[in-house]
Amino acid sequence: MSKIIVTGGAGFIGTNLIIELLKLNHTIVSVDNYSIGTKDNHVKGVKYINGDVCEIENLLENNFDYCFHLAGLSRIQPSFDFPEETFSSNTKGVLKVLDWAKNSKTKIIYSGSSSKHHNPLNSPYATFKFLGEEICKLYRNAFNSNIEIVRFYNVYGPYEIIEGDWAALIGKWRGQVKNGKSLTIVGDGCQRRDFTHVDDIVDGLIKIAFNDYSNEDAWELGTGINYSINEVFELFKSKFKIKAEHVVNQHGNYQETLRETDDALTKLGWSPKDRLKDYIQNL
Repeated sequence: MSKIIVTGGAGFIGTNLIIELLKLNHTIVSVDNYSIGTKDNHVKGVKYINGDVCEIENLLENNFDYCFHLAGLSRIQPSFDFPEETFSSNTKGVLKVLDWAKNSKTKIIYSGSSSKHHNPLNSPYATFKFLGEEICKLYRNAFNSNIEIVRFYNVYGPYEIIEGDWAALIGKWRGQVKNGKSLTIVGDGCQRRDFTHVDDIVDGLIKIAFNDYSNEDAWELGTGINYSINEVFELFKSKFKIKAEHVVNQHGNYQETLRETDDALTKLGWSPKDRLKDYIQNL
């Protein structure tokens, strides 16, 4: 049994991860500032600390075996409106967590982003997540910190946000269905995304944490299959008989995401499933 900290533990991925870690009888502490996470996601048996990761050295002594650093602002478009907050969360926060952990044996699992594969200067979000990865690599090389970088691809599933600026596509469309609204499609809908169920993300995170393999670059957690936004709309339409509303394309909205490396599959035995069609049909 290990002692584990999950930053962003009241958020979407953090909540799903905590549920699985508890099944493995680990001791869990969450640090979350609740800017996006919610107390509705609290799980019995977890210690929740209301605080910002930029202040982590004042919140916790470092006697943890593992730290899943999931805290961050995870949407492209809001980052244009809140660049300073995005920098603080996605870059400064990484630096603070790594500095807090550098003199310990804590293994850090850092949540990067598939935006790494596109021009990082296209949005504040992409730039600051890119810098977060570079800080991780700096601490690995300069301080011999035990850090694994994990890039997520378009995650969906239980506990995701379904309304507001921080909702991703599947969650936002769930909310629009719930409220009887047309589904918003940005641009022509030909953009393709590697939609990955959160259960597979959590499975990958656990395998990466509790394994001796190290990746000099980053582990990529995506299905290796992508759908156009229009194709996903057709899945929703067949289920809910709903209409679409197209809006003008947005700056920073890239054309395609698709897992680029197979290291997690070949080295860790990670086996993601294409769950999207079944997930939508079962909503």
